[in-house]
Amino acid sequence: MGLDLPVGSDPASIRRRIEAMEALLERSFVFPGWNRPVGLDAVAGLIPVVGDFVTMAMGAYIVWEAKNLGMPKWKLLRMAGNVGFDSLLGAVPVVGDAFDFFYRSNTKNLKIVKKHLDRHHPADRTIDG
Repeated sequence: MGLDLPVGSDPASIRRRIEAMEALLERSFVFPGWNRPVGLDAVAGLIPVVGDFVTMAMGAYIVWEAKNLGMPKWKLLRMAGNVGFDSLLGAVPVVGDAFDFFYRSNTKNLKIVKKHLDRHHPADRTIDG
């Protein structure tokens, strides 16, 4: 079973790619015995330096896609701040690893994008279930 992500530059395609990246980074799987979904952001953060850098780049991809939607600079800066804050604190040994399990910058950024799209591109709205 593979991901069937659209490659278009229309708002609906960009939304689906951002949703997929957020799910990968924040809710990919659940550890046995723990009902909280965990993603690549928290797990890769356990690998010093490299893991944090990779997940920061993946979070930056969400901001880049948001830029392709024509979102205002202040929203993009807010999103970049979320990724930067997550990356900075996530880089702190032990404390940063625990932080990554609870602070979900990519989920925050997805909410910013969805709010923008629902307001400016209501025809592309999806029903969350």
